[in-house]
Amino acid sequence: MRRPPGRARCAARALAATALAVLVATACTTGGGAGERPGAGGGPRITVTPAPGETSVPPNTPVRVSVEDGTVTDVRIEQVAHEELAGSGTARTVSAGDGEETSAAAEGEFGADRTLWVSDWNLRPGALVRVYATAEDGTGRETEVVSQFSTADVDGEHRLELAANLPRTGDVVGVGMPVVVTFDQPVEYKRQVENSMEVTSEEVTEGAWNWLDDETAVFRPREYWEPHQSVSVDLRLAGVEAAEGVYGTRDRRIEFEVGRELVATMHVPDHRMEVAVDGETVRTIPVSNGKGLRRFNTTTSGIHVTMEKYATLVMDSATVGIPKGSPGYYRLDVDWAVRTSNSGEFVHAAPWNAGNLGRANASNGCTNMSVADARWFYERSLMGDLLVTTGTSRELEWDNGWGFYQRSWEEWLEHSVTGEPQVTDGSGTPGSVHGDDL
Repeated sequence: MRRPPGRARCAARALAATALAVLVATACTTGGGAGERPGAGGGPRITVTPAPGETSVPPNTPVRVSVEDGTVTDVRIEQVAHEELAGSGTARTVSAGDGEETSAAAEGEFGADRTLWVSDWNLRPGALVRVYATAEDGTGRETEVVSQFSTADVDGEHRLELAANLPRTGDVVGVGMPVVVTFDQPVEYKRQVENSMEVTSEEVTEGAWNWLDDETAVFRPREYWEPHQSVSVDLRLAGVEAAEGVYGTRDRRIEFEVGRELVATMHVPDHRMEVAVDGETVRTIPVSNGKGLRRFNTTTSGIHVTMEKYATLVMDSATVGIPKGSPGYYRLDVDWAVRTSNSGEFVHAAPWNAGNLGRANASNGCTNMSVADARWFYERSLMGDLLVTTGTSRELEWDNGWGFYQRSWEEWLEHSVTGEPQVTDGSGTPGSVHGDDL
């Protein structure tokens, strides 16, 4: 969620598994219960919700700390899963990374007058949660409250998990690379899930999520990524409600690098491809594209993003809806193939078509090259590079492969459930992750 510049980011700590009193409060030398003045000495009154001792709290409930007769100075939240409490008696420290659990609700924001603090993120399901809150009045008198409650657990059928993601941690990608995350079950409450996924980049830009279907969300920047930078994606899924009674259980982080900028361009009638790296043309390649006699063998025009590559590949038209025995059927062994769409388009070597390279369009829709040029292109291609094609009668669909830049930025933003851009400066996401904005 969007957080003001003065927000507090409170680091989560591991809970000791031994049981403590549900509530403790101190005010210099005096003490008292939550919501009460701590004694004759006076001081701020602190109230924490959920209430101390509450059980089976929905994980997407925000933690709120409010103060009377003072201001909030510090809030810390600690969480440990119930199974850890029943184990060795020591909470497990968990680090961030692909597939790793992390502590939820470790950050929050203050209200304008600092009499209220609200957690940014959801809580870990099936956990004992302890909130440490400190407040101070105008004379410097301080009150501390420790409040403890537990969240509802989630059974296996109601757990939202991340099924797949691209890029993966450690990948080096091209400037057009989208972030694609696929969940293991349908997401109904897409707004909360969108707001739980924060993208941060060294070179700040705007971006937004769109949904390919109920399981797959895609983030793309407004233009392209600036080259030569690091990008991280925090999927703060623990506690987010994806559908009625369905909650995420683990947070994940993806970290990848954007490499050099490679942009290939083709005006199909010209029979050549220009390849530029970091703005400088480095190679002009004679090509042969689709015959264009029918839709299936017409090369698509538009902004293609390279998806994967193969040193050798069997290309079978049956995989794109043209079975054996049908007009146009083909089955070919090809080398140095780079995929540019899901409708069967690749850049690849085609020695059988050597006489047409640079002269005529004679392929089944792919971009044919000599073996030497195809290998050169293959060896330099990264997932997420750009191929911009013009001059044909068939337009690339926005959801054909990674044709996401076929939607204008205005269209892309319109199709985001939040309807607002996410700025990649670490300032948060556009709205709430809790259950209060359904």
